Amino acid sequence: MGFVSCLGRLLFSSVFILSAWQKLTEFGVNGGALAQAFEPKLNLLTSYFATSLGVVPEIQIKYLVAACIALKGVGGILFIFGSSFGAYLLLLYLIFSMPILHDFFNYDSSDPEFVPILMQFLQNLALFGALFFFLGMKSTHPKKQKQHHKKNASKAKTT
Repeated sequence: MGFVSCLGRLLFSSVFILSAWQKLTEFGVNGGALAQAFEPKLNLLTSYFATSLGVVPEIQIKYLVAACIALKGVGGILFIFGSSFGAYLLLLYLIFSMPILHDFFNYDSSDPEFVPILMQFLQNLALFGALFFFLGMKSTHPKKQKQHHKKNASKAKTT
């Protein structure tokens, strides 16, 4: 069961690690393609919060992209080894990126972009659920404890 569990974690985290590697190779000076995808959606989100809250701090897109790459890469690597901290890092990435990158709610259902964005959102939601399942199983799975057996010194030897 240990090998199958490790293989499952490896395959699951490969989605995040390969994505982080791809984003890292195309990062460049300005943050790459992810920064271009983030910028208009983040501007829309910050303008919404600016009208609601009044003041929103300026966010550098390339640092935001670097943080996303780090969360995916480090979280994915730690998750392979069964780390709950790695799962929490991946959850943090998904919580942050899902509503910004996959904002299906800003599209009308008749728009051609609606269905692919909704499908990507639902796929990330499934990954989110799998991470919760992992954390739930990890918290309910009893730890292996070393059992100390007392030697029975009072046993009589038969001759």
